[in-house]
Amino acid sequence: MNSTPGPPGQLPPDGTEGTGSADDAAVAVLRERLRAADEAIEVPHGLWDRIQADSPTGRHRHRPYRIAVLGKPGGHRPRLTFVVAAALVGAIALGTWWLVRPGGQDRPTPPSGTRGVTITVHNAESACRELRTLECALRVAKDPYERYAAPGNRAARVWHGDRLEARCVVTDGTLVQDEKGITSTRWYLVRTALGAEGWLPGVRTRNSVEVPDCARGSDSH
Repeated sequence: MNSTPGPPGQLPPDGTEGTGSADDAAVAVLRERLRAADEAIEVPHGLWDRIQADSPTGRHRHRPYRIAVLGKPGGHRPRLTFVVAAALVGAIALGTWWLVRPGGQDRPTPPSGTRGVTITVHNAESACRELRTLECALRVAKDPYERYAAPGNRAARVWHGDRLEARCVVTDGTLVQDEKGITSTRWYLVRTALGAEGWLPGVRTRNSVEVPDCARGSDSH
Protein backbone atom coordinates (compact mmCIF):
# COMPACT_ATOMS: atom_id res chain seq x y z
CA MET A 1 0.00 0.00 0.00
CA ASN A 2 1.35 3.43 -0.95
CA SER A 3 1.45 5.64 2.13
CA THR A 4 3.33 8.53 0.52
CA PRO A 5 1.35 11.67 1.06
CA GLY A 6 0.38 13.73 -1.99
CA PRO A 7 0.80 17.42 -2.49
CA PRO A 8 -0.24 19.70 0.36
CA GLY A 9 -4.03 20.02 0.70
CA GLN A 10 -4.71 16.87 -1.36
CA LEU A 11 -6.47 13.87 0.31
CA PRO A 12 -5.02 10.34 -0.07
CA PRO A 13 -6.75 8.08 -2.65
CA ASP A 14 -8.95 6.34 0.04
CA GLY A 15 -10.50 9.60 1.14
CA THR A 16 -8.93 9.60 4.65
CA GLU A 17 -6.35 11.83 6.10
CA GLY A 18 -3.91 9.61 8.02
CA THR A 19 -6.51 7.83 10.23
CA GLY A 20 -4.97 4.34 10.00
CA SER A 21 -2.91 4.53 13.17
CA ALA A 22 -5.80 6.01 15.16
CA ASP A 23 -8.14 3.20 14.08
CA ASP A 24 -5.59 0.58 15.01
CA ALA A 25 -5.21 2.10 18.46
CA ALA A 26 -9.00 2.17 18.98
CA VAL A 27 -9.29 -1.48 17.94
CA ALA A 28 -6.49 -2.42 20.31
CA VAL A 29 -8.17 -0.62 23.23
CA LEU A 30 -11.53 -2.26 22.46
CA ARG A 31 -9.91 -5.70 22.21
CA GLU A 32 -8.22 -5.19 25.57
CA ARG A 33 -11.46 -4.16 27.23
CA LEU A 34 -13.30 -7.18 25.84
CA ARG A 35 -10.55 -9.49 27.08
CA ALA A 36 -10.68 -7.92 30.55
CA ALA A 37 -14.47 -8.22 30.65
CA ASP A 38 -14.30 -11.87 29.58
CA GLU A 39 -11.80 -12.63 32.33
CA ALA A 40 -14.01 -10.88 34.91
CA ILE A 41 -17.01 -13.12 34.19
CA GLU A 42 -17.27 -15.94 36.73
CA VAL A 43 -18.93 -19.10 35.47
CA PRO A 44 -21.11 -20.73 38.18
CA HIS A 45 -19.63 -23.93 39.54
CA GLY A 46 -20.91 -27.00 37.70
CA LEU A 47 -22.70 -24.99 34.96
CA TRP A 48 -21.08 -26.85 32.08
CA ASP A 49 -21.74 -30.21 33.75
CA ARG A 50 -25.40 -29.33 34.10
CA ILE A 51 -25.62 -28.17 30.49
CA GLN A 52 -23.99 -31.37 29.31
CA ALA A 53 -26.21 -33.54 31.51
CA ASP A 54 -29.33 -31.77 30.20
CA SER A 55 -28.39 -32.24 26.56
CA PRO A 56 -30.01 -35.14 24.63
CA THR A 57 -26.68 -37.00 24.66
CA GLY A 58 -26.17 -36.37 28.35
CA ARG A 59 -29.72 -37.44 29.26
CA HIS A 60 -29.27 -40.66 27.33
CA ARG A 61 -25.94 -41.39 28.98
CA HIS A 62 -26.68 -40.19 32.53
CA ARG A 63 -30.07 -40.73 34.20
CA PRO A 64 -29.44 -40.58 37.95
CA TYR A 65 -33.03 -39.73 39.00
CA ARG A 66 -35.01 -42.38 37.19
CA ILE A 67 -37.29 -44.42 39.43
CA ALA A 68 -38.25 -47.91 38.28
CA VAL A 69 -40.65 -48.86 41.06
CA LEU A 70 -43.59 -47.17 39.33
CA GLY A 71 -44.56 -48.56 35.96
CA LYS A 72 -42.17 -49.85 33.33
CA PRO A 73 -38.38 -50.10 33.62
CA GLY A 74 -36.95 -46.65 33.18
CA GLY A 75 -39.64 -45.29 35.48
CA HIS A 76 -40.83 -41.72 35.75
CA ARG A 77 -39.06 -38.47 36.37
CA PRO A 78 -38.89 -37.30 40.00
CA ARG A 79 -41.29 -34.47 39.26
CA LEU A 80 -43.99 -36.85 38.04
CA THR A 81 -43.33 -39.20 40.93
CA PHE A 82 -43.63 -36.30 43.37
CA VAL A 83 -46.96 -35.25 41.83
CA VAL A 84 -48.31 -38.80 42.04
CA ALA A 85 -47.13 -39.15 45.63
CA ALA A 86 -48.64 -35.80 46.58
CA ALA A 87 -51.95 -36.80 44.98
CA LEU A 88 -51.98 -40.06 46.92
CA VAL A 89 -51.24 -38.29 50.19
CA GLY A 90 -53.98 -35.76 49.44
CA ALA A 91 -56.47 -38.49 48.64
CA ILE A 92 -55.64 -40.36 51.84
CA ALA A 93 -55.92 -37.18 53.89
CA LEU A 94 -59.25 -36.31 52.26
CA GLY A 95 -60.59 -39.79 52.87
CA THR A 96 -59.49 -39.68 56.49
CA TRP A 97 -61.12 -36.26 56.94
CA TRP A 98 -64.32 -37.55 55.34
CA LEU A 99 -64.47 -40.44 57.79
CA VAL A 100 -63.73 -38.44 60.93
CA ARG A 101 -65.50 -35.18 60.05
CA PRO A 102 -68.86 -34.44 61.67
CA GLY A 103 -71.46 -36.20 59.56
CA GLY A 104 -68.96 -38.60 57.94
CA GLN A 105 -69.66 -42.27 58.63
CA ASP A 106 -71.30 -41.32 61.96
CA ARG A 107 -74.21 -39.61 60.30
CA PRO A 108 -76.37 -37.70 62.80
CA THR A 109 -79.62 -39.51 63.54
CA PRO A 110 -82.57 -38.88 65.85
CA PRO A 111 -81.98 -40.35 69.30
CA SER A 112 -84.13 -43.36 70.07
CA GLY A 113 -87.23 -42.82 72.20
CA THR A 114 -87.74 -39.18 71.23
CA ARG A 115 -90.58 -37.53 69.37
CA GLY A 116 -90.36 -34.88 66.68
CA VAL A 117 -91.05 -31.23 67.32
CA THR A 118 -93.02 -29.00 64.95
CA ILE A 119 -91.15 -25.96 63.68
CA THR A 120 -92.21 -23.29 61.18
CA VAL A 121 -90.20 -22.17 58.17
CA HIS A 122 -89.22 -18.50 58.19
CA ASN A 123 -88.14 -16.49 55.14
CA ALA A 124 -86.19 -13.36 56.03
CA GLU A 125 -87.30 -11.68 52.80
CA SER A 126 -90.72 -10.22 53.50
CA ALA A 127 -91.54 -9.91 49.79
CA CYS A 128 -91.37 -13.70 49.45
CA ARG A 129 -93.53 -14.65 52.41
CA GLU A 130 -96.77 -14.71 50.43
CA LEU A 131 -95.33 -16.29 47.28
CA ARG A 132 -94.81 -19.98 46.61
CA THR A 133 -92.58 -19.55 43.59
CA LEU A 134 -89.26 -21.19 42.80
CA GLU A 135 -87.55 -17.84 43.39
CA CYS A 136 -88.96 -17.70 46.90
CA ALA A 137 -88.41 -21.36 47.79
CA LEU A 138 -85.97 -22.25 50.58
CA ARG A 139 -83.71 -25.25 50.40
CA VAL A 140 -83.76 -28.28 52.65
CA ALA A 141 -80.23 -29.68 52.35
CA LYS A 142 -78.95 -33.23 52.21
CA ASP A 143 -75.86 -32.60 54.35
CA PRO A 144 -75.55 -29.98 57.11
CA TYR A 145 -71.77 -30.07 56.82
CA GLU A 146 -71.62 -29.16 53.14
CA ARG A 147 -72.01 -25.69 51.66
CA TYR A 148 -75.71 -24.86 51.84
CA ALA A 149 -75.99 -23.80 48.17
CA ALA A 150 -73.62 -26.47 46.81
CA PRO A 151 -74.86 -28.24 43.67
CA GLY A 152 -76.49 -31.51 44.61
CA ASN A 153 -77.01 -30.52 48.25
CA ARG A 154 -80.78 -30.21 48.04
CA ALA A 155 -83.28 -32.69 49.41
CA ALA A 156 -86.47 -30.65 49.12
CA ARG A 157 -87.97 -27.17 48.82
CA VAL A 158 -90.05 -25.41 51.45
CA TRP A 159 -91.68 -22.00 51.73
CA HIS A 160 -92.35 -19.45 54.42
CA GLY A 161 -94.95 -20.67 56.89
CA ASP A 162 -94.54 -24.40 56.14
CA ARG A 163 -94.72 -26.56 59.25
CA LEU A 164 -92.07 -29.26 59.47
CA GLU A 165 -91.35 -32.07 61.88
CA ALA A 166 -87.92 -31.45 63.44
CA ARG A 167 -86.56 -34.78 64.60
CA CYS A 168 -83.24 -33.57 66.05
CA VAL A 169 -80.67 -30.79 65.77
CA VAL A 170 -76.89 -30.46 65.27
CA THR A 171 -75.10 -27.37 66.49
CA ASP A 172 -71.81 -27.70 64.58
CA GLY A 173 -73.01 -27.57 61.00
CA THR A 174 -71.93 -25.20 58.26
CA LEU A 175 -72.33 -21.55 59.20
CA VAL A 176 -75.23 -20.00 57.26
CA GLN A 177 -76.24 -16.35 57.07
CA ASP A 178 -79.70 -15.23 56.01
CA GLU A 179 -80.67 -12.12 54.07
CA LYS A 180 -80.90 -10.04 57.26
CA GLY A 181 -77.41 -10.96 58.44
CA ILE A 182 -78.43 -13.50 61.09
CA THR A 183 -76.00 -16.43 61.30
CA SER A 184 -76.19 -19.89 62.85
CA THR A 185 -74.49 -23.29 62.79
CA ARG A 186 -77.65 -25.04 64.00
CA TRP A 187 -79.31 -27.40 61.53
CA TYR A 188 -82.56 -29.30 62.07
CA LEU A 189 -83.20 -32.75 60.66
CA VAL A 190 -86.72 -32.23 59.33
CA ARG A 191 -89.45 -34.09 57.49
CA THR A 192 -91.76 -32.20 55.16
CA ALA A 193 -95.50 -32.73 54.72
CA LEU A 194 -94.69 -34.71 51.56
CA GLY A 195 -92.37 -37.04 53.47
CA ALA A 196 -89.06 -35.64 52.20
CA GLU A 197 -86.29 -35.64 54.81
CA GLY A 198 -83.33 -33.28 55.00
CA TRP A 199 -81.66 -30.50 56.96
CA LEU A 200 -83.06 -27.01 57.51
CA PRO A 201 -80.60 -24.29 58.60
CA GLY A 202 -81.43 -22.63 61.90
CA VAL A 203 -81.65 -19.24 60.19
CA ARG A 204 -84.61 -20.55 58.17
CA THR A 205 -86.79 -20.81 61.25
CA ARG A 206 -87.48 -18.79 64.39
CA ASN A 207 -87.85 -21.82 66.61
CA SER A 208 -88.28 -21.35 70.37
CA VAL A 209 -88.99 -24.98 71.26
CA GLU A 210 -86.32 -27.39 72.51
CA VAL A 211 -85.33 -30.00 69.93
CA PRO A 212 -83.27 -33.05 70.99
CA ASP A 213 -79.65 -33.22 69.88
CA CYS A 214 -78.91 -35.68 67.11
CA ALA A 215 -77.02 -38.84 68.07
CA ARG A 216 -73.98 -40.20 66.25
CA GLY A 217 -73.02 -43.84 65.72
CA SER A 218 -73.36 -45.93 68.87
CA ASP A 219 -74.93 -42.97 70.71
CA SER A 220 -78.16 -43.44 68.77
CA HIS A 221 -79.24 -46.42 70.90
